[in-house]
Amino acid sequence: MTDLPNKADFSHVRDWVFDLDNTLYPHHVDLFAQIDKNMTAYVSALLGLSREEARALQKQYYFDHGTTLKGLMIHHAIDPADFLEKAHAINYDVLSPDLPLGEAIQALPGRKFIFTNGSVKHAEMAARALGIFHHFDDVFDIVAAEYVPKPAGATYDKFMALHRVDTKQAVMFEDLPRNLIVPKTLGMKTVLLTPRDEGHEFTDAWEKRTEGDKHIDYATSNLTAFLNALL
Repeated sequence: MTDLPNKADFSHVRDWVFDLDNTLYPHHVDLFAQIDKNMTAYVSALLGLSREEARALQKQYYFDHGTTLKGLMIHHAIDPADFLEKAHAINYDVLSPDLPLGEAIQALPGRKFIFTNGSVKHAEMAARALGIFHHFDDVFDIVAAEYVPKPAGATYDKFMALHRVDTKQAVMFEDLPRNLIVPKTLGMKTVLLTPRDEGHEFTDAWEKRTEGDKHIDYATSNLTAFLNALL
């Protein structure tokens, strides 16, 4: 699914903000599935739960707190650095250089940022595998957010203040509808990345766009094509 962008809607944009997972690379690559599996294993080992029990708790924390990590920090006082290291111990070889995407990002007027609930190391590894890391001005990660993840308003405020982003001249690209609510209220343009397979089944219903999501300006399943339409 792709909404063709109205170029005039983005003519004022000078700061381009991208989520990482399932945004800069598409859902079907399934890189995040490796992280998901690692998080389930971590919860299982930590609490002595079966895989099914651990996954259910993992997803509950994800829904309640924005990330599984935040839930584990609140309820079990874990070491976040240890969790992030183990969660991101994955094989990045499933990603391959995406020259067209890199060229599209490079051609955008203004600054480009990665704003992720993951770590800087994970963002750098993934973006380098895609061959696009050098096109970004900075990465704002969960550590910079003091472990308070999107969709918390305070985290967006922290990012905007750090980089002096004029939200009226910025756009946010995300794969989770609820993570675009705050950007929209701040005056940003919002673009939702959707799976290319329209039959894609989301793990949780809240991850999917609904008719009530009026805070989403555009949706696309092809980031490169969307960006090229703006150039």
